[in-house]
Amino acid sequence: MRENAGRARGALEREVLACLAAASGPLTAADVLSDLGGGLAYTTVLTTLARLRTKGVLTRMPSGRAYAYALRGPLETLESSLTAHRMRRLLDAGEDRAVVLARFVADLDPEDEQLLVSLLTPATTAPGRAGARGQGSTG
Repeated sequence: MRENAGRARGALEREVLACLAAASGPLTAADVLSDLGGGLAYTTVLTTLARLRTKGVLTRMPSGRAYAYALRGPLETLESSLTAHRMRRLLDAGEDRAVVLARFVADLDPEDEQLLVSLLTPATTAPGRAGARGQGSTG
């Protein structure tokens, strides 16, 4: 039986993120495993930490013979980073980026379309704005 059979998709990632957010400093995979309790294999936790790091939401630093992990930013912003990572992955899997992006924009509601336009507009046209291009990106 698979170790995550009783978990919803993404639940372990959220648990690991919550564990790291509650910690007073970086944690090793063994620390995270201990905090999460039984029922998980060390390798499962290690793989989850590695995937979260690849997605850009964790930093990793040497800690003895292991690595310790910490949140890259405030927990409140990490869900946005994970969603952006999923969107990029789906876009990368498409046959024709231009067609996929055009379809995505065509399906946006007017408010989201206007938000996207404002995010893509150079900062010089929006006084007082430092420019949003690249904000929230962890890629």
